[in-house]
Amino acid sequence: MNSSATEQAVKQPNNEFPKKRMRLGRHRGLIIALVAFTSLFLLVDIISPGPISYFEISFLSSGGTTLALAAVGETIVILSGGFDLSAGAVISLVNAVVASNMDPTDMNASVPLWTFIGICIGALAGAFNGFFIAFLRLQPIVVTLSTMFIVQGITLLVMDKPGGFVSPSLGNFYMGDAIPEFLPMSIILLGVVILLWLWIKNTRFGIGIYAIGSDPESARSTGLRVDWIRFGVYVLAGAFYGMAGVFISAQTGSGDPLVGNPLLLQIFAAVVLGGARLGGGRGGCVGSIFGAYILMMVVNVLLVLNISAYFATIAEGVILILAVLGSSVSRDSILAQHIRDLRSRIAAFMAGTLPRKLGSKNTRLKLPGITDTKGQNNTVVVPGFLSRHAETLRYALPAYICFILVILVTQLVLGNALFSWNYYNSLIVLSSFLAILALGQGTVILTGGLDLSIPWTIGLCGILLAGMVKGSDEALIYALPLVLFIGCLIGVINGLGIVFLGISPIVMTLATNGVLQGLALIYSGGTPDGFSSPMLRWFMTSKDYGVTPVVFLVALLAVVAVLLLGRTPFGRRVYAIGNGQRVAELSGINVDVTIVLVYALSGLCAAIVGVLLTGFSGQASLGMGDEYLLPSIAVVVVGGALITGGRGHYLGMLGGVFLLTSLLTLLAGTTLPYATRAILFGLVVLGAVIALRERRT
Repeated sequence: MNSSATEQAVKQPNNEFPKKRMRLGRHRGLIIALVAFTSLFLLVDIISPGPISYFEISFLSSGGTTLALAAVGETIVILSGGFDLSAGAVISLVNAVVASNMDPTDMNASVPLWTFIGICIGALAGAFNGFFIAFLRLQPIVVTLSTMFIVQGITLLVMDKPGGFVSPSLGNFYMGDAIPEFLPMSIILLGVVILLWLWIKNTRFGIGIYAIGSDPESARSTGLRVDWIRFGVYVLAGAFYGMAGVFISAQTGSGDPLVGNPLLLQIFAAVVLGGARLGGGRGGCVGSIFGAYILMMVVNVLLVLNISAYFATIAEGVILILAVLGSSVSRDSILAQHIRDLRSRIAAFMAGTLPRKLGSKNTRLKLPGITDTKGQNNTVVVPGFLSRHAETLRYALPAYICFILVILVTQLVLGNALFSWNYYNSLIVLSSFLAILALGQGTVILTGGLDLSIPWTIGLCGILLAGMVKGSDEALIYALPLVLFIGCLIGVINGLGIVFLGISPIVMTLATNGVLQGLALIYSGGTPDGFSSPMLRWFMTSKDYGVTPVVFLVALLAVVAVLLLGRTPFGRRVYAIGNGQRVAELSGINVDVTIVLVYALSGLCAAIVGVLLTGFSGQASLGMGDEYLLPSIAVVVVGGALITGGRGHYLGMLGGVFLLTSLLTLLAGTTLPYATRAILFGLVVLGAVIALRERRT
C-alpha cells in the first residue's frame, strides 16, 4: 500500500467524526425529548399502584393526540420563522362546527366526510393567516392574535355554550383499537402524521420551510418563492389544527366553544420540548409529538402523587421556560454573555476601573443650530407645531376622527349621546381600564415587545385585593400598596427573563400568564371570595356633582403618560430601543435596565386595572382579565403605534381607547350578539395594522 493510500485510509475515519457530531447536534432536541419521555414513562410505572396496563397506555396515547396534532401544526409555523397564536381557537371552532351540525339521530356518520370538513375549516383559517402574513407582510404575532379573537367570536356564534352531538362512529374510530388489545388507533394516526412529515420535509416545500426559517433573504435569492411557502405553511398548520379539532370532538362526544383555549400554552411548551428553535430553522414534528406526551406524563405524575390540578398551568409555564433555556444553552447564548459581562464588571469594580470611577469631562454632542435665512448670529429657528408633530398627527388623528363619527352614529341610532355629559362620563369610566393598560402595553410595544401576561396579572391582583380587603376600607391601606408591588414584581420577572435569560417576550409573558393562572387558582381554591372596599366602589361608580372620581384619574394619567414618554430620558430610551436595540446600546443607553423597567410599568398598569375592576364590579372573579388582552394591543395599534416598535404617541393610543370603547357602547345598545365584540376587535386591529403599516420602497 502506497503512502497516499495510507494517508487516505487514516484520514477517512477522522472526517466521519464531525459528520456524526453534526447529525447528533441536529437531532439533539429529539434525543433529549425521547430520553425525557422514556424517563417519565418509567417514573409513572414506578409510582403507579400496579403495572401499566393496555387500557392505561391506550388512555394515555389518546389523551395526548389532540395536543400532539396541534403541536405538529405549530412546529411547522415555527420552523418557518413564524408564530401562531390562533391554534387553540381553530380547534374550538372545528369542535363547535362538528358538534352543532351532526344529526343526533345518525349514529353512523361518515368519518372521512367529517374529518375532511374539520381539516378544511382549519386550512381556511390558516389561509386567512397566511394571506396577511405572506402577501401583505404583516407581523405573524398581531395577525394570528387577531385571528384568534375573530375565530373565537365565530365559534360563539356557532355554539354559545357547551352541548351539541358527535356521532359515536367518530369516537369508535379514533378512540378505538387498530388491533384489539394491542394497538390503539391514535398511535396509528400519529404514525401516519410522522410519515407524512418525513415525506414533506424532503420535498422542495419542506426544504423551503427550513430555508426561510434560517434566512428568508438568502432563501429568496436562491429562487425560492418565499411568500407562497409561507402561505402554504399556515394552510398546512391550520389543517393539523383542524384534525386536532376533529379528534377532540371524537374524544369528548360533544362541543365546547372554549375547549381549545387552555391548549395554547401547552402547544408552545410541547414544541420547545421537542427541540424546535423559536425563530425557525431547527427542529422537527417528531420531537414535538414526544414533547406533547412529556407534558401528558407530567400531568399524570401530578395526578398519581395526588397534587392539585391547579398546579398544572404552573408546571407547564415553568417547563416552557426551562425548555427554552435548555435548547439555547451555549457559549454564545444571551445568558452566557450576561454571565461574562457580570464577571468583567466585578473584576473592573475590584480594580477600580469602572467608567464612573474614572471621571470625565462633558463630552455630549452639540447638535448644530438651524440658521436663519440670512445666516447671521446662528439664530435657531424653531419649527412650527404642525411641522414638529406632523408624524404624530398623521397616525393619531384617524382614531379621533373615527371616534367622532362613532359618536354621531350613536346619536342617530340610540340618541342622547352627542350633547349628554352622562354619556361622556360613562364613556370615560369604561375607558379607564384600557387607558391604563395602553400606557403599559403601549410602552412595551414601543420597545418592540409584547406582554401576554396581562390577563392573569389583572386576575391575580384583583383576587388578592378582594381576598385581603373583604369589604373593609381600613385593609385597603396595606392591601393596595402590596397588590401594586406584586404587579410590578411580575413585570420585573418578565423583564429579567427577557433580558438576562434571552427568552422571547412572547414566550416569557405567555409562560408567566400560565403560572399566574395557577397561582390565582391555588390562592382562591377555584372560588374567589371577598369584596371590594366601599371607598374603591365609590371611586369607580359614584357620581358626586355628576362626575365619577375615576374620570380625574384618567385625566391625570394622560398628562403623566405624555410627559413620561415625551419629556423624560426614560421615554427617549424607549423610542431609541424600538428603533434599533443595537444602535441604542452603541449610543450608551442601558437597554437591559430600560426593558426591565418597561415590563415593570406594564405589570403595574395591569395591577391597577385589577384593582379598579374589582371596585367597579364589587368583587373579583377568575378570568376577569381575559377580555383585555387583545383590546390592550388594539388600542395601541389603532392609535397609530407601530407593532414592531419605535413609533407611537400616548395621545394616539388614548384616541384608540375612546374609539373602541364608544364602538362597544354602540354595539351594546343594538341587538347584535356578544360574540361580535371579539370579531370586531380582531378586524379593527387587522385593518389598523394594514392602514398604518410602514410602506416598503
